[in-house]
Amino acid sequence: MLKSLLTTALLAAGLAAASPTLSHAADAKGDWVRPNGASKIRISSCGNALCGNLIWLREPRNDTQNPDASKRDRPLLGVRIVQSMKPTSKDKQWKGKVYNAEDGKTYTGFIELTSANKLKLEGCVMGGLICKGETWSRAN
Repeated sequence: MLKSLLTTALLAAGLAAASPTLSHAADAKGDWVRPNGASKIRISSCGNALCGNLIWLREPRNDTQNPDASKRDRPLLGVRIVQSMKPTSKDKQWKGKVYNAEDGKTYTGFIELTSANKLKLEGCVMGGLICKGETWSRAN
């Protein structure tokens, strides 16, 4: 009986110690790297949604393609590119807006946690009929 209680207590302690890792594994929040390694994005809470800001660029530059001429001289570092992502009915998927600094356009966007260390991002047009995306890797 004592051995059984001790085993149960050790198992519970082990699960409690592992739970931060498990919850982190199912969480899109964190730092992510694009496949080409040119930038790093930090996904975090913004109100009741998720947002992502550029936190590192291999080659820092300004937001030259922004449709708002007054923003074309601002550095891209710190710009929010993943905007107001809210959960969808699909597990581990969020929908919001994605700003593409390469063309200066904002698209309907989706992020989906495909594994603990992979986050798929898509920008879509025509109501989601045509989407283009890439899979980011969790930064170490």
